[in-house]
Amino acid sequence: MDNYLEICVHPTISIKEAMEVIGRGRVQIALVVDFDGRLLGTLSDGDVRRSILKGKGLEGDIEDSYNTTPIYIDNEKSQNELLYFCSKNNINQLPVVGKNNKVVDLFIVNEISLKHHKNIVVLMVGGLGTRLRPLTENTPKPMLKVGGKPILETIIEGFVKSGFDNFVMCVGYKADVIRNHFKDGSEFGVSIEYVTESKRMGTAGALTLIKKRPKEAFFVMNGDLLTKASYENFLEFHKSNKAMATMCVREYEIEVPYGVVNMKNENITSIEEKPVHSFFVNSGIYLLEPGCIDLIPNNKYYDMPSLFEKIISLEEKVVSFPLREYWMDIGRMPEYKQANQEYTSIFE
Repeated sequence: MDNYLEICVHPTISIKEAMEVIGRGRVQIALVVDFDGRLLGTLSDGDVRRSILKGKGLEGDIEDSYNTTPIYIDNEKSQNELLYFCSKNNINQLPVVGKNNKVVDLFIVNEISLKHHKNIVVLMVGGLGTRLRPLTENTPKPMLKVGGKPILETIIEGFVKSGFDNFVMCVGYKADVIRNHFKDGSEFGVSIEYVTESKRMGTAGALTLIKKRPKEAFFVMNGDLLTKASYENFLEFHKSNKAMATMCVREYEIEVPYGVVNMKNENITSIEEKPVHSFFVNSGIYLLEPGCIDLIPNNKYYDMPSLFEKIISLEEKVVSFPLREYWMDIGRMPEYKQANQEYTSIFE
């Protein structure tokens, strides 16, 4: 909303003044802020009427009339994510806040339409999940429940929020469990095709089994990840860099639990107490141009790092996209337990 400041009011204004602000605006709501612009709450026409019915005079302030627990969202979300959030919570207007909870916009659902992307999302969901036995004896790892729903379902929801609804699932171990749950995807508002690995093909090798070759950049993602990554931003980054392949990376720190002694020959030059070393690691999410598939050998195990090394050797452009949002690789029991503990606070 371009003129959101016109509907921002302080809690000291009168009911009458608040009614005038709400009446002037087309959204029938006022945003209550402090003198630094921080969101305190919202005031609707219904809130005003309820106050009047309780005997509040028109000259009285709105201090005890507005909603002090409004639903709002931060300004790092894309428009598709905002639309999905509003739909899920059945709301039409959503205050958007930035640093220090300062109001930066009012998002209005009927002014924006969901942007759909044609880019295909390939999900690698054929792994054995041996490190999570006995949980995976009858259930493929992507179908293990975290937060009361399969990991794979949360992954799909994340892409849908960003406007991606065309999926290819590369299945293998316990494939029927995945097929029976998702079917063609229509129940989840998406389209799903399945590619079956008769033998282990690796994170890149399975791409050669896709019948309909992608016509534009496509995602590849491991099916055991939980993340709040912005897929739209990832795609825009890939396009703007005109890359052949982009790898999503995250920073990983290792603390040496001892004092590290630096030496030159037998002489000690310095001592570092419990130093922390930082690295960027592969997060298991990729964007590839269609031509990358031609570089993968047919009917052979081939992993994604090998494909990236091949592309680099051909001097094609390969870039990294730093992931700052939440990310969890559910490969072992400790991560599985941690993800269940964190799920509600992160994804709901």
